[in-house]
Amino acid sequence: MSRDAPRADPDAPLARLAQALAALEQAAAGLAVEPPLRPLLDALDHALRDVRQGAAREHGMYRALFDAVPDPVSIIGRDGVVLDVNQASLRAYGRPRAEIVGRPIELLNPDLPPGHMGPVLEALDRGETYVVQATNMRADGSRFPVEVHSANLDFDGRRAIVAVARDLSARREAEARYFSLIEHIDQALTVQDGDGRIHYMNAAAMRLYGLDAEAEDARSPAADDDWLVLDVHGRRLPDAEDPPARALRSGHTVAGEVIGLYRRSRRQLLWLAMTAVPQFAPGADRADRVLVLASDITALQRDTTLFQRVQELAMIGGWQWDRASGALYLTGEARRILGAARAPDSMPAVLACLLPEDAARLQRTLDSIRDGTGFELELEGRQHDGSPFWVRMIGEPDPHDPAHARISGTLQDITERRRAEEALRTQAQTDALTGLLNRNAILAQIEHRLRAPDGPDLGLLYIDLDRFKIVNDMQGHDAGDLLLVEAAQRIRAAVGDEGRIARFGGDEFLVICRTTDDPTRSERLARQVQQAFQAPFRLGKDEFTVTTSIGIAHAPQDGDTPRRLIQSADVAMYDSKHRRRDGFQAFSPQLAQRQHQRLQIETQLRRALDNGEFHLVYQPQVDLRSGRILSAEALLRWNSPTLGALPPDRFIALAESTGEIARIDHWVLREATAQLRRWQDAGLAIGRIAVNVSYHQFIGEDLARGVEQALQANGLPGHALELELTERVLVEDSHDALRILEGLRALGVLLSIDDFGEGYSALNYLRRLPIHALKLSHGFLKGVPRNASDVAICQTVLGIARSLGLGTVAEGVESEAQRDFLLRQGVTLGQGFLFAPGLPPGEFARRLATQST
Repeated sequence: MSRDAPRADPDAPLARLAQALAALEQAAAGLAVEPPLRPLLDALDHALRDVRQGAAREHGMYRALFDAVPDPVSIIGRDGVVLDVNQASLRAYGRPRAEIVGRPIELLNPDLPPGHMGPVLEALDRGETYVVQATNMRADGSRFPVEVHSANLDFDGRRAIVAVARDLSARREAEARYFSLIEHIDQALTVQDGDGRIHYMNAAAMRLYGLDAEAEDARSPAADDDWLVLDVHGRRLPDAEDPPARALRSGHTVAGEVIGLYRRSRRQLLWLAMTAVPQFAPGADRADRVLVLASDITALQRDTTLFQRVQELAMIGGWQWDRASGALYLTGEARRILGAARAPDSMPAVLACLLPEDAARLQRTLDSIRDGTGFELELEGRQHDGSPFWVRMIGEPDPHDPAHARISGTLQDITERRRAEEALRTQAQTDALTGLLNRNAILAQIEHRLRAPDGPDLGLLYIDLDRFKIVNDMQGHDAGDLLLVEAAQRIRAAVGDEGRIARFGGDEFLVICRTTDDPTRSERLARQVQQAFQAPFRLGKDEFTVTTSIGIAHAPQDGDTPRRLIQSADVAMYDSKHRRRDGFQAFSPQLAQRQHQRLQIETQLRRALDNGEFHLVYQPQVDLRSGRILSAEALLRWNSPTLGALPPDRFIALAESTGEIARIDHWVLREATAQLRRWQDAGLAIGRIAVNVSYHQFIGEDLARGVEQALQANGLPGHALELELTERVLVEDSHDALRILEGLRALGVLLSIDDFGEGYSALNYLRRLPIHALKLSHGFLKGVPRNASDVAICQTVLGIARSLGLGTVAEGVESEAQRDFLLRQGVTLGQGFLFAPGLPPGEFARRLATQST
């Protein structure tokens, strides 16, 4: 076909058929066709008209469809001549139909190389579609890129080619923008396959990973032995679990994973937020490549890790709660503090971690929050394993939230602080030796129960250990402490959870219990305690029987204050001890009268010294052979305007328990030394006076200083004063006792042990302390000489004194027989009613004057 050949007309076959039919009619007319042929010709004519109408319809449909295609479509002969184009082609090339149809395809694509039809026809003859990218030209000479898809077509009874040209201008422009974007974004973008080979990476990826885009067989960090892949917790991540591998394996996008990349050669750690998108080849059902988008979050991760570490070190977590939606966010440290089995995702879940009372308190607080208000609470809860925790919770509405629906704050773990406070509180309330409550703690407990809103409900047991002092003296303090510890354990086992137990002091214990639900509980517990002490105590190889004397008092009838209630129980305990050991006694009206008298004495005692109600009497200490007065012992007497004359055994112990004894002892010391000075100034022959020193005065302050001041005030030498001490002074604190006694001896003061043998029998201490004499107790002397045991005891004490080189003074000499016994034993100094009771100063002076004449 020449370049000027007319285009093929799709209506040509019908035209030729019509021409043949007309020729046939003409021939028939010339041949004088018989009438039977006319119907046939009419039928043919009618059929022809139907065919024409059908062809016209199909041609119209073809044109409509052809022109409706939005991309340029050309029908090209196998020789390269354009046979037809659609309306999109006319618009795209800017040419009329007449300029295109019948012209070679080079008109539209002048850049086609010679022989370009060969590859096209070869592909089409193989039954394939041929695709090529080319550059087409418009009528004005402008060019635009196209992608041409060619296929075989039967056109007007001959083989032709249909070519669809898709304008790539918009795509090329979009691709240019896309590639410009991915080359300039700061996120690393790579395309890699399952073996880790990189097929594409942008500039950010090259910078981030330090890879070379031009290097052959460039590999991703995950596939490079120089890199170590870590999970968000810093643990090594298996190769099959990194985001690209998971995306390839699953065929689904793995988004927002945080991983660490550690480069061994540089000792460098990168933290990345990575998203991996699987890529599928056309027609494939499995991904063969993966697009990886990574952002460098090393600084953010460092800050986050540092912030989390700070939270962990400070034990402070964060929380935010949206009241409107109920959503709750907790930081990792906040979740750790709460310790729930599942991380709380709502405020009710947080409340469930708290103790009911504290949960209700927090709920009330949250309900009351208004604009601009905040809160701070200390709350107690339990973790899922039962471990207790305490937390300080602070919160306030978000000031940037106009609805004030969001509340943010902190959770601070204060468990250790509260435990330390509890330990200190427990330590402050606990007896260090036995682990029981101490004196202050039990007093607070009693006070609390006496002030209970529903009234006092309290029974109190005052327990004293019988014969404890004997064990303590014989075995020493360590053995005594062991006995107290075991005694505490026995009392604890006897009482169980029915009462609170305290070591009140020394070998005394208190038990408090409820009585409303069981009025007999106090007596029952007393019996249980006594039964617990039936078995002997074993200390080393020795066994000791230690029993209890128990006094019982009930509130409020026996006392409405801790002090009065304890005093009532104390009175009952002493009554039990005096009646019989290993018993118990409840406080009674008779004991109440005795207690009342004790309170009266205590009240009057506090003002007696200031009111000048005390006076001293002086009992002569005489030479048992001649009866001559050598010295005197000052004895305290109290004549109360309200209570009358009271003997020492009525008030001395009470003065010791109230601490008033220290002031009284100082007065006695000053008054006795002043009286000795007055007698000597009167020319009376007396060189020494003896004064009793209580344990409280001995340890209370600088006794040596007080003695020195008294001696100096009256111009007396040290040997003019004898201090009579109790055995308790020797054993309570031997180190301090030695220091004090040495100070007194340095003054020249004589020291003796009063009533030796009745109390602690501290023989071990006599060897080391500067004692010059022992006073033989009148209790031992009372049965002499008839009672063999009393005689034996006296002889033993006197033998001890002689062996230690100590002098002896006999107290309570009341008969000539006793004096004769003492003289036979070598005792030459004594005092007692046989010679004189305590005498007023004037009478004592008169007797001194009489013996001098």
